[in-house]
Amino acid sequence: MTSTIQNFQIPVLDYDRSHRFYSTLMDYELQTMEASDFKLGVFQFDQDKGVGGCIIKSEGLEPSKHGTMVYLHAGRDLQPYLDRCMKAGGNIFAEKTPLGPQMGFYAIIEDTEGNRVGLYSDQ
Repeated sequence: MTSTIQNFQIPVLDYDRSHRFYSTLMDYELQTMEASDFKLGVFQFDQDKGVGGCIIKSEGLEPSKHGTMVYLHAGRDLQPYLDRCMKAGGNIFAEKTPLGPQMGFYAIIEDTEGNRVGLYSDQ
């Protein structure tokens, strides 16, 4: 079965600040790609079976706390991600919250650009 989601983009205004934030949050360096009209910071993913995503700076795209929200996978425990979020200058909207028996946990953060982003973990 293929995933319904193919790709996602998180709009940013200050690419360097956002790149530092997400690289700190995810605990790895996002790969930078540039063209004449956009700049991307690409999240790690399995090209054979994973969903790709990036931060993007491009004219006409603006960060938002409203609308569609993407959830980033935070491994087995999302607490270290929440700790890194605060250290990197983000905020926490919703602390680590259980979804239900054996359904994992979620939290909602605000990045340095004003986007609302979810985190999901197994524990």
